Amino acid sequence: MIKMNYQDMIRMRLAISDANSKIFTIVFAGLVVIFSAPFSHGFTNQQDVSAINSLYASLGSPPLPGWTQSGGDPCGEIWQGIQCVNSNITGIVLNAANLGGQLGDKLDEFSTIITIDLSNNHIGGSIPSNLPPTIKTFFLSANQFTGSIPTSLSTLTLLTDMSLNNNQLTGELPDAFQVLTGLINLDLSFNNLSGKLPPSLENLSSLTTFHVQDNQLSGTLDVLQDLPLKDLNVENNLFWGPVPEKMLSIPNFKKDGNPFNTTTAPSPAVSLPPPPPLSEGPTPGTTPGKTPGKSANGPSIQDDNQTKKNGKSRKTTKIVAYAFVGLILFLVAILAVMLLIRYCRKESEVDKITRRQETGVYKKPREKPKGNESLIQPANQIEKVPSPKVAVQKPVEEHQIDMPETGLILLPPPVEKVVVEPVMPPKLPKDVASPAVTSFTVASLQQYTNSFGQENRIGVGMLGSVYRAELPNGQFLAVKKLDNASNMLQTDEDFLDLVLSISKLKHANVVELVGYCMEHGQRLLVYEYCNNGTLIDVLHSGEELEKKLSWNARIRIALGAAGALEYLHEVCQPPVVHRNFKSANLLLDDELGVRASDCGLAPLIMSGSVRQLSGNILSSLGYGAPEFIQSGTYTCKSDVYSFGVVMLELLTGRKSYDSSRPRGEQHLARWAVNHLHDIASLSRMVDPSLRGKYPEKSLSWFADIISICIQAEPEFRPPMSEIVQELMRMMPREPSSSRTSNKDSSNLG
Repeated sequence: MIKMNYQDMIRMRLAISDANSKIFTIVFAGLVVIFSAPFSHGFTNQQDVSAINSLYASLGSPPLPGWTQSGGDPCGEIWQGIQCVNSNITGIVLNAANLGGQLGDKLDEFSTIITIDLSNNHIGGSIPSNLPPTIKTFFLSANQFTGSIPTSLSTLTLLTDMSLNNNQLTGELPDAFQVLTGLINLDLSFNNLSGKLPPSLENLSSLTTFHVQDNQLSGTLDVLQDLPLKDLNVENNLFWGPVPEKMLSIPNFKKDGNPFNTTTAPSPAVSLPPPPPLSEGPTPGTTPGKTPGKSANGPSIQDDNQTKKNGKSRKTTKIVAYAFVGLILFLVAILAVMLLIRYCRKESEVDKITRRQETGVYKKPREKPKGNESLIQPANQIEKVPSPKVAVQKPVEEHQIDMPETGLILLPPPVEKVVVEPVMPPKLPKDVASPAVTSFTVASLQQYTNSFGQENRIGVGMLGSVYRAELPNGQFLAVKKLDNASNMLQTDEDFLDLVLSISKLKHANVVELVGYCMEHGQRLLVYEYCNNGTLIDVLHSGEELEKKLSWNARIRIALGAAGALEYLHEVCQPPVVHRNFKSANLLLDDELGVRASDCGLAPLIMSGSVRQLSGNILSSLGYGAPEFIQSGTYTCKSDVYSFGVVMLELLTGRKSYDSSRPRGEQHLARWAVNHLHDIASLSRMVDPSLRGKYPEKSLSWFADIISICIQAEPEFRPPMSEIVQELMRMMPREPSSSRTSNKDSSNLG
């Protein structure tokens, strides 16, 4: 018995020893993992580290304590403004930190961020569409954001507070508030927002504070009437119509500065009662045959008073009825006038279309202006091929062309031109003389661009993408595929008129239109191809081509660009405003001769969202003239300002906007305007790649031209003809060659 107990004791000690050994091993391994983790990968979630590094670079790498451009440990090292829970970044609070740059496109990479507060800074660009879905508090007020509010707002289902006030936001409010039922405070005031309040606002069942004052919003406030608002400010907008009666009980409701036509909304189905009859009858609440206060012998004092009251009531009712009838008649009269005007316009349009169908003429040829006959010659027999009707248009990828579902093979055997049989091909008058413009087909352009593959895409602009096309004979062309937004703005007739007007632009410094395509709902423009890319590529590529940009070459490039604008502004009748003049739209040929692209496309840019995008791009890239940024006004003098910025790029070798530079130097024109008249400062501004090889007098002259082009007041900017004359005087030899409008006689190389 004792032996058994002893053996059991031995076994127990061995078991305890083995268990202690295992526990020690596990604890030691855990300690190794815990203490080695910060040294190997850092404490902060690596996904958040990557996202904060990207944001830091987009902001221009400002001097923020603890922040680094790559790697680092924001939570473990306690970076300024960074809030963490365990290893995850949950907040970025940098209010009034003198930040610039932009937000970048990787905010959605933060894994669990809840708060972003970047108010009272100088951050520009547009609000990114890929916002983190975990965000609850989003403050970007008092910055320099442009563009519209992204529709991706609908993904922020946890959002409770958002302020985008005191920026430069434009466009309509997105109809994206359906699921934001937790949103409590929303401030969009002091922007340039327009349009009506979207219907989805009525879903903001928790909204108590809503500020939209000092915008250009219009329509009625009906969508807000059932919200639990305590603080509503809609002052200084364009809201009209009656204010819903429910909203008058909002404790803090400010509505001045709007064209409201009454203070309360009429009830939905209220009609005025007919005037009471003059004969006596039973009043409500009495029994027929018995009138209170009246004796058998005559009326009592109470009856007399009641009669007076009834008379006054009837009089008031009559006045209200007459006023109501008068208002109805006034509205009917206005409606009748509007219908008459619309009917007359439709009759006029029908007459025009009938005449065009009967004569085959889409546009009456203009009379030739005196002194410029060679310029305004209309196009020669451009066949306007209407596209076959397509029942359903399906969204496609960027590199594809949507085609009707006919079951046909899209790519035929290689041919130079595939003719689509039109239903009723309209033609321009045969007596109109102009160089031929080829009508391409979608199938042929697909073939020449390798189905609009990415490897053939050479540029992307606000109107669409540009692809390099190689014809069977080895010739290269540039094909601009207009995007859907641009297509929606024009009918087939409008597009053919646009092709006709662009085909008239013939100048040594303007990219020539070779052809067009209008099939299956697609619109494409085919241009000549320039081998050396764009001016912005040459200036900032850092390649061997940059070495060819001597001082004289830069003057020639400026002269060529000025010649293009002079031709558009002062030779063409009516004048052609470019609206998108920048170094990315100045193409260079083999001899560095300038060809301005996108000329004549202003009708596409001037409409709707494309106009807004144009404003955003010109403003964010530093080409937008002050009057355009402030009021949206764009004239030929606005083109002159953009030309001055291009000259600054030639002078300094800098980009028009560069977020990587110090804040005061990011916008080239704003920085340079105060340094153009000081020769010492001017010498420090010159592109270092010139290595001082330029005449000082010529440099000063060049700077003087820039200075007058970027004047803040448009009326002080000179016409392009004067700028051309000044640049011609700077040319060392043969300056007159740049003034010819015949492409074969000069290429300004």
